[in-house]
Amino acid sequence: MNRSSATPTNPSFHTGTGHDLDRAFPTVAAPRVARMTRIYAIANQKGGVGKTTTAVNVAACVAAAGSSTLLLDMDPQCNATVGLGLSKAITPNVYDCLAGRSTVAEAACETAVPGLWIVPSTPDLAAANMELPRVPGFESTLREALRGIDERFAYVLLDCPPSLGPLTVNALVAAERVLVPLQSEYFALEGLAGLLDTLSLIKQQFNPRLTVAGMILTMHDARTRLAQDVERDLRTHFRELLFETVIPRNVRVGESPSYGLPVVSYDPSCAGATAYASLAREVAALG
Repeated sequence: MNRSSATPTNPSFHTGTGHDLDRAFPTVAAPRVARMTRIYAIANQKGGVGKTTTAVNVAACVAAAGSSTLLLDMDPQCNATVGLGLSKAITPNVYDCLAGRSTVAEAACETAVPGLWIVPSTPDLAAANMELPRVPGFESTLREALRGIDERFAYVLLDCPPSLGPLTVNALVAAERVLVPLQSEYFALEGLAGLLDTLSLIKQQFNPRLTVAGMILTMHDARTRLAQDVERDLRTHFRELLFETVIPRNVRVGESPSYGLPVVSYDPSCAGATAYASLAREVAALG
């Protein structure tokens, strides 16, 4: 596995459908690269809402637009790692970074997507949920590990596990902004209040710069009355926070991880890929 401390430069990447990635996203404007790295946590304590799919595809789109991007897989399930074609057995990994055995720069692995790097996860990361709370000030472990990457990456995305445990807390303390994927169903609304309360607590006690960048409706089936009602309620109560882009249910989105590719590379013309490209433009527009 190639690791380098330099800003990644890769040859042109060809997608699973034979199209060059640059041609696949002709309308994705390159985000303005700020002096400070933009760090986003993709978080929701509810599982199965599209956190990893959103993290992988937004990261791929932003990287394709010309901004070097780092994705950290903070989930012991390793879905982001496997979804980008890497093994769960790679070392060093994010667990090594949290334990102080490796730096983030040393653990970053180049992916098949030009400009996109990942710090892979491992099933052993589950042990961190018990180990981290034993360390005084454990909430800032990841934030300290990320120091010094400003000159290398324009964007860092933290793919959180489906819980509000120590790993997610570390991601929220390290992040500037939070992206919240929400499935278009009733229980997504039920858990939202708890998540927002947790974000408020993190902001008050550990990370005053933390803000909610936006909420993303995922797995949306506009044909159903329930999905329509959920979207209407969210746009009524969270008008300023809900992204305009809605991610539809799409077979290609579910297929792409088995090929080790983001859907925006696997089938750039499908509805899911088009939606994630649109979402990436909205995220990039935030600066």
